[in-house]
Amino acid sequence: MAAYDYDIGIIGGGAAGLTVASGAAQLGAKTLLVEKEKELGGDCLHFGCVPSKTLIRSAGACHTMKNSRLFGLPTVEVPPVDFLKVKQRIRSVISTIQKHDSEERFCRLGVRVESGEPIFSDEHSVRLNGRNVSAKNWVLATGSSPERPSIEGLEKTAYLTNREIFSLDHLPESMIILGAGPVATEMAQAFCRLGTKVAVVQRSGQILSKEDGDMADEVMGVLASEGVDFHLNASVLEVRDLGSGKEVRIKNREGKTVSLKAEQILVAMGRDPNLRGLNLEGIGVESDRKGIKVDERMRTTRSHIYAAGDVTGKFQFTHAAGYEGGIVVSNAIFRLPRKADYTFFPWCTYTDPELACIGMNEKAARKAGIEYSVFSEVFRDNDRSLAEGESSGKIKMLLDRNEKPVGVQILGPRAGELLNEWVAVLNGKVKLSTLASAVHPYPTLGEINRRVAGTFFSSKIFSDRVRKGLRFFFNLKGRACG
Repeated sequence: MAAYDYDIGIIGGGAAGLTVASGAAQLGAKTLLVEKEKELGGDCLHFGCVPSKTLIRSAGACHTMKNSRLFGLPTVEVPPVDFLKVKQRIRSVISTIQKHDSEERFCRLGVRVESGEPIFSDEHSVRLNGRNVSAKNWVLATGSSPERPSIEGLEKTAYLTNREIFSLDHLPESMIILGAGPVATEMAQAFCRLGTKVAVVQRSGQILSKEDGDMADEVMGVLASEGVDFHLNASVLEVRDLGSGKEVRIKNREGKTVSLKAEQILVAMGRDPNLRGLNLEGIGVESDRKGIKVDERMRTTRSHIYAAGDVTGKFQFTHAAGYEGGIVVSNAIFRLPRKADYTFFPWCTYTDPELACIGMNEKAARKAGIEYSVFSEVFRDNDRSLAEGESSGKIKMLLDRNEKPVGVQILGPRAGELLNEWVAVLNGKVKLSTLASAVHPYPTLGEINRRVAGTFFSSKIFSDRVRKGLRFFFNLKGRACG
């Protein structure tokens, strides 16, 4: 049997890599974790989830102050935002969380942490900082980077991505955002609320293109009402640096050329897997433009090499990376043939209102050829929502032809938190009747979950057939009014 330096080697110190490293080391595996950045935590901690949600919270507080009159309070004259203070708060939150993802903590768990950019010399070994390091199993968790689209003039123009936007030294007076996915829409609303004039340019006719049109359009309506300018069905012709600002020339839906000018440009048009420099092709690990090819056990085309997180191109979320990291630990350390199951996988876009989803939406169901029915409830009928000053949004529950749930979408206040009940219900195979009959505290937003489940049963319980039966057996007299 070959002697290896480590039982398992992990390349990438983001959510997936840290999950594998922590689990493997605590189970007794000799573990190596290699990260090219100075600190562990990956994009999520330093340039993604954590800074963006911290910024969104600050922007939400600013928006509430500006709209104090809506809550029966005196009108407040809000001074211009000092973005340096917002940035300081973002840095503080990252620093607090960083302690949990520190090299010292992982060393205490038994993980050897090294900095560097490894390259595979053979299928079990990498060249790292001038020496060869071998491992019985390897895990590729290198994450992804902002896609750099092929747009004329972009390479000659300074622009922002998620890596730079949280480190600005002042609040931009204006900003053009290329793309309208989750990152783009979240940042559009946040910066608009802080005082930036924002324009969004989208190639297709819908923002959040993976979501159902009715839900995405309502999100866009809210952002537009707050001042975000949208250009849909628009193609970017050219980008130019004017010295005093930036220019983006687009062809709009009418086919006319329009010039947009702003202080900053944010490019948020997708992500590319971090594959360069690893020599994966040299060791027979297959990949395509989306990422590394893996099977249901997160194994690559080399069965002892696994991949997890953004680099696979599947679900590019931190919680997906953590979940897939757990699948890797089960297979590589426990040797249990555990498979990844994304049937009821949840995600959330943190606009206000939030858009949270689990399982299939209508787009996905139609694409899969699934016959379905939709049951919905609106937040304007939820008492707590009205008390909170929130009336936008709704919940949609999709049932297949056998009346089994295939997915739920929630557009509304704290939708991401409300979705957690569905995470438990759907993954735990809880009956809809159990949810419909469960007692929820009043008044809470969570009542909308029980209510949409109850809507499904109401059509059965209060049908003409049931009324006739009760009238026959119990001599009920029927309506007392009208």
